[in-house]
Amino acid sequence: MNGVTGKDPELGEVSLRERVEFAAVWVMARLLGSLSRPVARGVGGMIGDLVYYALSRLRRVGERNLTLAFPEMTAGPRKKILREVYRKLGYLLAEFCLMSRYTPEQASRFIRYEGLENYLRARDRGKGVLVLTGHLGAWELSSFYHSLMGYPMGMVIRRLDNPLVDRFVNRIRCLHGNRVIHKNDFARGLIASMRAGETVGILMDTNMTPPQGVFVPFFGVEACTASGMARVAPKTGAAVVPGFLLWEKSEGRYVLHFGEELPVISTGDAEVDAEANTAAFTAVIESYVRRYPEQWLWMHRRWKTRPVGEEGIY
Repeated sequence: MNGVTGKDPELGEVSLRERVEFAAVWVMARLLGSLSRPVARGVGGMIGDLVYYALSRLRRVGERNLTLAFPEMTAGPRKKILREVYRKLGYLLAEFCLMSRYTPEQASRFIRYEGLENYLRARDRGKGVLVLTGHLGAWELSSFYHSLMGYPMGMVIRRLDNPLVDRFVNRIRCLHGNRVIHKNDFARGLIASMRAGETVGILMDTNMTPPQGVFVPFFGVEACTASGMARVAPKTGAAVVPGFLLWEKSEGRYVLHFGEELPVISTGDAEVDAEANTAAFTAVIESYVRRYPEQWLWMHRRWKTRPVGEEGIY
């Protein structure tokens, strides 16, 4: 099947398998997107429950990560956290399928800002804003909502393996002025954006490999972490502001938290600064994950890359 291809005007040759995958994604998005929000979220939650039981390999990765991060926690609470992660991913799937229908008024019924003044203050400096974020809470909805409310931004994104799905997803992400900066054009695109005084969000919580990543502690375990933000901020004078869209159970809605601007270390030694800033930014992400452990993507092999001489964790 992989060898059967067709021509796409924008993407070139696309395999039959990629077309079938895209058709499945498109149908699911249309079906979920046609439902009311409560029903769509209910269906999404059920999908999350199903995936939790169906994909045992990912579940084992999540269990391993939670054991690393919370060694003092017993198996029962860790299992509860992981099940809730899957359910919230199902909710996020539903939100993504509904996003193209949202207006500012509709979205503001179930999303509110906290700390927007921190973002606006950083933006108004005119040297660009780097939003420090991760796969925590409703990350796909966060940048969309921010653009919907009149604050479009760039997003550093890895291309999806299926080009048809990648184009489909990016069109939704960018409906209200957002733009995608692909990782293979990361440095040039990021520096240009900061010089133009723009805002760019970076998901800085995925496993990397040297030299793009440096080893810094994450939950007390060395994790190879993207250092691009830590290198660009001192070079451009851009502000670094934490931003996470998190589900607040007590309110029954999402809150887009913007923290205070973070200090950026700049000693003149680029490598020392990169490691120090990466460690500081990662510590901020960890602090949010500790507060909302049931909303982080524990199924990602975050500690896959190991320092030379260390055994693999997975």
